[in-house]
Amino acid sequence: MDRYRLTLTIGTRTIMRGWWPDLPTAERKYLRWIGERGSVNGARVTLADETADGSTLKSRPPD
Repeated sequence: MDRYRLTLTIGTRTIMRGWWPDLPTAERKYLRWIGERGSVNGARVTLADETADGSTLKSRPPD
């Protein structure tokens, strides 16, 4: 089971989702998505832990 979920939204639309089994990989992808798409107006990238309670670990921009 893949534990860490990344989500890219723009406004209210989910544009991309991805799941990875280990945190280091998910964090690298998180930074990549921010670099590639973070400057789009209204873009939000979140990293969540799916095995806990689905809580958000990181979010850009921050809450």
